[in-house]
Amino acid sequence: MRKIAKQEYPDMQFLMCTNFDDDQKVFEALRAGANGYVLKNAEVQTIIQSISEVYKGGSPMSRSIARKVLESFHSFSLKEIKYNLSKRESEILNLLSKGFRYKEIAAKLYISTETVRTHIRNIYGKLQVQSRTEAINKYYNK
Repeated sequence: MRKIAKQEYPDMQFLMCTNFDDDQKVFEALRAGANGYVLKNAEVQTIIQSISEVYKGGSPMSRSIARKVLESFHSFSLKEIKYNLSKRESEILNLLSKGFRYKEIAAKLYISTETVRTHIRNIYGKLQVQSRTEAINKYYNK
């Protein structure tokens, strides 16, 4: 589903009915504004019920898709949610707390040193701190 469709028709409800159940496709569609996600291999009656459910304001999902969504939420830590840190930012902050230098973090995560710096600037902004020590202390409640 393209984000453009939801932008063009913000009041329209979109139900994905597809064969694709890989994480990337599922989360792209949901981020783009899909109101539900049902696999085509579902029984016809299930698809009909899903259409009705979306119309009534629900968000139907095939069981395997619902499981992926739940597992995705379980993988976020409460601190990531509280401070709105991305997974990568949390990873970098964790490595900083273990004493790794920017260059070492870059090598470990297969990214450039400049990308590490950008993530760290974003972390400082989200945590509203000015230094590595403040960031670590605030995030880990020390």
